[in-house]
Amino acid sequence: MLPGFSLVIPAFNEAERIAQTLRFTIAYLQEVSPDSEIIVADDGSTDATPDVVSDVFAGAGNVETRLLRQTPNRGKGAAVRAGLIVATRSVALFSDADLSTPIEEAPRVLQPIFGGELDIAFGSRALDRRLIGKRQAWHREQAGRVFNLAVRVMTGLPFWDTQCGFKAFRLEPLRPLLPQARSDGFGFDVELLYLAHRANLRMREIPVRWNHHEGSKVHMVHDSLHMLQEVVALRKRAH
Repeated sequence: MLPGFSLVIPAFNEAERIAQTLRFTIAYLQEVSPDSEIIVADDGSTDATPDVVSDVFAGAGNVETRLLRQTPNRGKGAAVRAGLIVATRSVALFSDADLSTPIEEAPRVLQPIFGGELDIAFGSRALDRRLIGKRQAWHREQAGRVFNLAVRVMTGLPFWDTQCGFKAFRLEPLRPLLPQARSDGFGFDVELLYLAHRANLRMREIPVRWNHHEGSKVHMVHDSLHMLQEVVALRKRAH
């Protein structure tokens, strides 16, 4: 069993798959961590995502639920921060809506925090690629490796995968950093880790299972270039 934690799921136009994600997640939490809460941070969806989420939450049983709605669409980073700000448990985990990292991997990143070893623990696809089931297309994998190498060079962060959407935080030391974060897009992961690194928080990259799912909101060329621009801007602000 796990102590109660806040699970934050950012969502933008996820009506087709978020019901299955939430039903599976609720069933898991009822069995493994019934004192937890689920927060879906809807990022200005233009489809039926909020209605689908509300319908599923109506049958969530003893697991606490909350739907946040922000309009217009601001970006994944803004949605995750909104969820972390309202989280009521001492530890929060954010997970992508497609469950690319299965929710059963939660103990890997949560237990070191609950055990007092870490302030931040985050999933990594790079440390043990044998844990990857369905892989991305070759060009997407290579683009991800180039991006993470650039992040290491430009920020000094000693990690090999900053973009896996499965990160856990002890909220007491993290919350003072959230107002400093400016990235609303996909580069928010790097920014949070960078701010935490500068604040001397205890962090660890942890290998997790991962599977590629079609329908990714990341457009490799445009979003990768934008993420690099955000990292460059982050480095400039820090100096």
